[in-house]
This record gives sequence, C-alpha cells and structure tokens, in this order.
Amino acid sequence: MKRFIILILIFSFFLSTNCQSYKRPNMDLKIVLDFIESINNANTDKLYDLMSNDHVFIDSRGNSIVGNDNMKNAWIGYLDLFPDYKIEITDTLQNDSIIVLLGYASGTYKTKNKNVGNNNYWKVPASWKAIVVDKRIKLWQVYADNSVAIEIMNKNK
Repeated sequence: MKRFIILILIFSFFLSTNCQSYKRPNMDLKIVLDFIESINNANTDKLYDLMSNDHVFIDSRGNSIVGNDNMKNAWIGYLDLFPDYKIEITDTLQNDSIIVLLGYASGTYKTKNKNVGNNNYWKVPASWKAIVVDKRIKLWQVYADNSVAIEIMNKNK
C-alpha cells in the first residue's frame, strides 16, 4: 500500500510538472511570431533587433545572406519590391529552439506600370525554419516555390 501511495505521488508530481511547463509561454516561439509580425508590418528596425549579429538567411533557392546588417538591407529591398508582403501561419512545429512554420506567403510586386491591376499579386504555400539562440533569430530559412513571383517580376521588366 505504501508503494502504491508513493507511485501515485510521483505520478501526480510528474503530471503537475508537465502541465505547468506546457502552460508556460514558449519564449522562442514568441520571438519567431514577433519576427513574422515585424515582417508583415514591414518593420525593418524591429526585424534587425530580433536577429542575431551572425544571423543567417537562406532563401528558397539555397542562396544565403549572413549578418543582421546585411539582412536588414535585404529586407528593405525586398519589402520595396513587395510592399504588402505577408506571412500567414497555419501550423507550427517545435523541437527545442528549432521552429518550423507552415502556411502561405503573399505579396504584390510593385511596378511603375499602372495598367497591370491585380495581375502582380501572388500567394504560395510556404514553410520556414527558424532557430532561436539567446532570444534572437539565428537562422531564417524559407521553403517556397517562388516561380510565380519571379514570373511576375520578369513580365514587368
């Protein structure tokens, strides 16, 4: 009987500990969601603050940019091309500091040609891999078929 009570106490402690940690907000995920919000709001200053100094960005073609200064300039240029660029998240998966996000990327290519209407808008399924180290985004990797956006850009040259 004594063993049974001890097992019940251990099991109860285990359950209460897991439930408490589950209910605690996950800071790494919050940082990643703040990063996405900054992208969606074209807030490059906040993006800069959320990236580590040695931040690595890898695009869907495998090209990379290293450093938060370089990446801030790249975001400024990208958001100039697609001023309404948005990331829409439908699902998140996490393993420690590695976070995978699934959803959609969309935007409208900015062109000087005023007669194109909505033909410059695109939306594609996409996923992202983020690694958070010391409360900063160390890696941001994009997985998406950007051929639609590239076609739109080529069409408007």
